[in-house]
Amino acid sequence: MTLIHRFEMHVLHTIRQRDLIMTTRSAMNRGSMLFATCIMSFVWNSPDVFAQSTQDVVFQDDFSDGSTRWETTDAGSWTLTNQNGRTAWGLNKRKSEYQPKVRSPHNIALVRDLDLTDTVIEFEVKSTRDTGNHRDCCVFFQYRDPEHFYYVHLGAKPDPHSGQIMIVDGAPRRALTTNKNPVPWDDQWHHVRLERDTASGKIAVFFDNMKTPLMEAHDKTFISGRVGIGSFDDMNDFSRVKIYGQRASTER
Repeated sequence: MTLIHRFEMHVLHTIRQRDLIMTTRSAMNRGSMLFATCIMSFVWNSPDVFAQSTQDVVFQDDFSDGSTRWETTDAGSWTLTNQNGRTAWGLNKRKSEYQPKVRSPHNIALVRDLDLTDTVIEFEVKSTRDTGNHRDCCVFFQYRDPEHFYYVHLGAKPDPHSGQIMIVDGAPRRALTTNKNPVPWDDQWHHVRLERDTASGKIAVFFDNMKTPLMEAHDKTFISGRVGIGSFDDMNDFSRVKIYGQRASTER
């Protein structure tokens, strides 16, 4: 075999190797694109589990039939009123007879016989007394017992004990957030919505603006429990409560 012939054979072998590499790369690229397409299709077409589990209304109350569907920590602190055709149920005093074992809210009203995992609660609320920076209302969820539950403290001016998503876990309440957004209380009605997704641990609370959360947190300490409304030690009127969710006793 001549030197020229050997050179020609080497060049041909090199060209074949290059073509093989390019063919392999092209196949890999096509495979990667197909895999990515499949993943994107799965994401786009997969059901939103949280949205599905909270699409059904499991409780609603406009208080037109009274407040018998609620259990309170201090029944004497609550009064039904009629306000321009709207029935409201509210707190008539700041100092409650109920004194919790650990530092936590005093005025709590829980829906009877309702234990949820995924939870959405929305309602209308009006603050009826200006008490300054900690002027508040509270939303309770995944309430296990008086020493184990979550709540949102919608305090006017946020600090470590006001305007935060809180947890009570066998000890005085502590904040899960470092929220800096104030709550613009006045003497008007406001719309509040809380969302709790147990799978992701997400907690989001909205105040009037239903598109952007006022604050968010992620925590999985409690995965089911009761739902309610109230205040740490302030006065509010509540109306038009609606709750969506997944009952804890239902197979998911």
